[in-house]
Amino acid sequence: MNRTSIISSIILAVGLGILGLFIKCGIDNFSYRDRIVTVRGLAERTVEADYVTWPMSYGVAGNDLPALYERMQGLNEKVVSFLTTNGIDKEDISVNPPSLYNAESNYYGGDRAKYQYNLNINITVSTSKVAKVRELQSRLSELLKEGVAINTNYVNYEFTHLNDIKPEMIADATKNARLAADQFAADSESKLGKIKTASQGQFSIEDTDANTPQTKKVRVVSSVVFYLED
Repeated sequence: MNRTSIISSIILAVGLGILGLFIKCGIDNFSYRDRIVTVRGLAERTVEADYVTWPMSYGVAGNDLPALYERMQGLNEKVVSFLTTNGIDKEDISVNPPSLYNAESNYYGGDRAKYQYNLNINITVSTSKVAKVRELQSRLSELLKEGVAINTNYVNYEFTHLNDIKPEMIADATKNARLAADQFAADSESKLGKIKTASQGQFSIEDTDANTPQTKKVRVVSSVVFYLED
């Protein structure tokens, strides 16, 4: 065998050895990458509502439509005055056009209605003054002295500053996911590696209970996949 053939054989052998080493490392790496654990991390916050929509309504009835309209205007002014003198901004008050029921045009027999016309008026307060609205809700009986029998419909409380707490909550959810993954790794006699993938769940905002709708619970669950090492 000549010198050139010997050198070629040596180079081929070294190349095959290096190739084999790369293949082994690749297989080991693939095996390592296949060892993962998927965990979920929960984060919760209890917050106070910062915006409220407060719908109210009342009705008036009579047979003289122009006089009924004048009466309605006077009652609207009393309601608006009650709200504004007690801290609600006028621009946060919406007085909707009345809905009219004409008993005569809807008469199909039987006893006639006592009054021909019925007006239903809706007034809505939309404001960030949540505490003030809660205070005034307990004082609506004061309007009875003014001749206004107000009905309060469902009051809607909202938390509008979710973006302010999102980063901290996502960080907490990821931290809690890592704690769960650490425990799993310890139980399986492994070491926790880097994050492979992570997905942020949907944020939810719910009432803490039926009696305190102004207090909200914000919740998010993140799903995180970690590598496991020997």
